[in-house]
Amino acid sequence: MKASQKILQSKIADLKSATEEDWFTEYLDLILAVRVVDGVSEAIRHINHYGSAHSDSIVTRNEKRAKQFLHEVDSATVYWNASTRFTDGGEFGMGAEIGISTDKIGARGPMGLEELTTYKWIGVGTGQVRT
Repeated sequence: MKASQKILQSKIADLKSATEEDWFTEYLDLILAVRVVDGVSEAIRHINHYGSAHSDSIVTRNEKRAKQFLHEVDSATVYWNASTRFTDGGEFGMGAEIGISTDKIGARGPMGLEELTTYKWIGVGTGQVRT
């Protein structure tokens, strides 16, 4: 039995083992694929391999691990002790959000310096959630 199953088996009646496909799936529902990893480096590798590169968060009091996560996770927005639900154009002061992208370069055709620039937003909180 996997470590995550041992932790959750008494709390979830219809618990199933996550598959390789589950790690790549965004369910848009109340479904979780849970994995126990051996430390922050393994978590970062998992996120960088399977994640959407949109937004990711770490909840920890350990500043060293949090900074490692913030710098090594390859997502457009990363958070320390704050909800990923803040990742929104309106929340970032950009006005209405008309689209999202996880691509690193969105320009097409002739490009200058501005078109070759990408952003990585870093948020640090104390447990904030978006209501």
